[in-house]
Amino acid sequence: MEHAVQLAGALLILLAYVLAQRRVLDQGSWAYLWANLIGAAILAVDAWLGRQWGFFLLEGVWALVTAWSMLAKAGRGAGAPR
Repeated sequence: MEHAVQLAGALLILLAYVLAQRRVLDQGSWAYLWANLIGAAILAVDAWLGRQWGFFLLEGVWALVTAWSMLAKAGRGAGAPR
């Protein structure tokens, strides 16, 4: 079960990245940001529980930066330019 959770988190991040590279998703889109936030949060929690501090730092910062981007996007409003 633990590996399934890790794979789900990693796949969310990787799927968003691949779709952005293929120009299917914009890196500022809600879908891209949510996939990154959820995937990174899953992996950060898993790293914390496993005491993998380097991995926790990577994924924790990834989640925080994504959350910050989401707050900024929400603050601009739906009609505001990026």
